[in-house]
Amino acid sequence: MFGDKKPLLHKRWLRWCLLGCLSLLLLTGCSVNSSAGKTLRVANEPAFPPFEFLGTDGKPQGFSLDLMNAIAQAANFKIEFQSVPFDGIIPALQAKTVDAAISSITITEERAKTVSFSRPYFKAGLAIAIRSDNQDITNFDSLKNKKIAVQIGTTGAKKAQDIPGAKIRSFDSAPLALQELANRNVDAVINDAPVTLYAINTGNLKGLKVVEQLLTEEYYGIATPKNSANLALINDGIDKILKNGTYTQIYRKWFKADPPSLPATSPFANQAGGVTGLFASLGVIWRSLPTLLQGVLVTLQLTVLSVVLGLVGGSLIGIIRLSRIASVRWIARAYVDFFRGTPLLVQIFMIYFGIPAIAQELGFTFSFDRLVAGVVALSLNSAAYIAEIVRAGIQSIEPGQAEASQSLGLSSVQTMRYVIFPQAFRRMIPPLGNEFISLLKDTSLVAVIGFEELFRKGQLIVADNYRAFEIYSAVAVVYLCLTLLSSQAFSRLEAWMNPVKRS
Repeated sequence: MFGDKKPLLHKRWLRWCLLGCLSLLLLTGCSVNSSAGKTLRVANEPAFPPFEFLGTDGKPQGFSLDLMNAIAQAANFKIEFQSVPFDGIIPALQAKTVDAAISSITITEERAKTVSFSRPYFKAGLAIAIRSDNQDITNFDSLKNKKIAVQIGTTGAKKAQDIPGAKIRSFDSAPLALQELANRNVDAVINDAPVTLYAINTGNLKGLKVVEQLLTEEYYGIATPKNSANLALINDGIDKILKNGTYTQIYRKWFKADPPSLPATSPFANQAGGVTGLFASLGVIWRSLPTLLQGVLVTLQLTVLSVVLGLVGGSLIGIIRLSRIASVRWIARAYVDFFRGTPLLVQIFMIYFGIPAIAQELGFTFSFDRLVAGVVALSLNSAAYIAEIVRAGIQSIEPGQAEASQSLGLSSVQTMRYVIFPQAFRRMIPPLGNEFISLLKDTSLVAVIGFEELFRKGQLIVADNYRAFEIYSAVAVVYLCLTLLSSQAFSRLEAWMNPVKRS
């Protein structure tokens, strides 16, 4: 009876051993293939040819994208590219809305305190681009007191700050900065040498050249959130493609040359992060307030000028919309439909970049001052909306009043001036107040042409300290204060113009 227990115990132990071995095999298989099913969200701004740009088929391509795909294949993981503006890439990494970023990001000490970089994958340097007929600028020192265009958040923008007396204009992408140079609005552009040379050699921007001397020696790295577990996986992929010759093939494809040697580690590895906490955040906001308040003055200047000009133009167009002449009515209608039917951002680009470019194609030089271009774009757009407000306000007045005025001997112009428009204007105040507030917020779009209003000031601060949440929160609060004050002002004006409430 007791002798039968030994075989039973042996069987049980055998079963447990088999289960343990199977579990170990499964765990080993999972650990080996743990990265096989992993998908990394990789941020990229496709506006930096030849590293990252949109091809003729509308799909992203370039050296960086080919390289990232090769790294993913070598390290056995998948990629989901996400288009993010360059100045928003590091904030996106901080918020961990993306897992990595490959967008020609230069490895710097300040950035290394905020994000973790892979080993360098490209050796680059800053170059000065000038117009071909410029004989004055020959080196960095000759940029003193010149107008310089840069891409916001780049090492070129940082380098430009060291130029005595320089007037710096920042843009959201390198092509816009180079277009500013081609339009003769600036004297030079400081940007990464490979990108500048590619733009000039492809013939897309004519009449430009690069000063031969490079300003710096820099390295690009793939950025990840601080202490990311994916960093080792990415470095492993870079190591593999460097050893198996894939990197050399990709480099030759885009640059027609053999690649230089690259260091095995990031120049600023293991940098400590900045101080965080409530008091640190409040300190960041407090230090940024003087700069933001400078932007407030510019924002108010843009808004007031644009609203006044828009009100004059919109009133005329609104009255013309009521004309008895059909052709005149249709011209006014076409104007309103165009400016209401196209994005304000596109209109700003068309006016500031498009008109000077067309002028050069026609053989004469023409350029816009940024304030003038911003006011023109905002005024034309605002006039289209104000025209409809004016038209609706005039039509809300009873036709009998016009008939009574004319029976008293008043002309059509006098009737409009003394009888109809004063009454209509009182009814227009609420929608005009809404238009003023909308325009106040829309001034932030002028940042795309490098005009340093409130939002652009915030962008420039973030590009320097990478504290996106604190700075943009402060910007939002300032806009809120401005809109609340504007709303109260229009409420008071409405009450003052109402004869019942005033009495």
